[in-house]
Amino acid sequence: MKARVHVTLKNGVLDPQGKAIHQSLEGLGFDGVEDVRQGKFIEIELSDSDPDAAKARVAEMCEQLLANTVIEDYSIEIEA
Repeated sequence: MKARVHVTLKNGVLDPQGKAIHQSLEGLGFDGVEDVRQGKFIEIELSDSDPDAAKARVAEMCEQLLANTVIEDYSIEIEA
């Protein structure tokens, strides 16, 4: 079973990397890009057989290590 975790900064939190990417895209001639927010993508291979239990375990991993929940949000996808 595979878990995919997307971690992004919460709305309202300054994203300097996103701004740098935005400026670089404009510098390369990519017009029409209004905003860029960057984040992390994490894939975890699990031995769990129950998708609900796996999602709960991964949520615990996010809360304890993978995301800084003060400034970041996360979403979890489980692929059985």
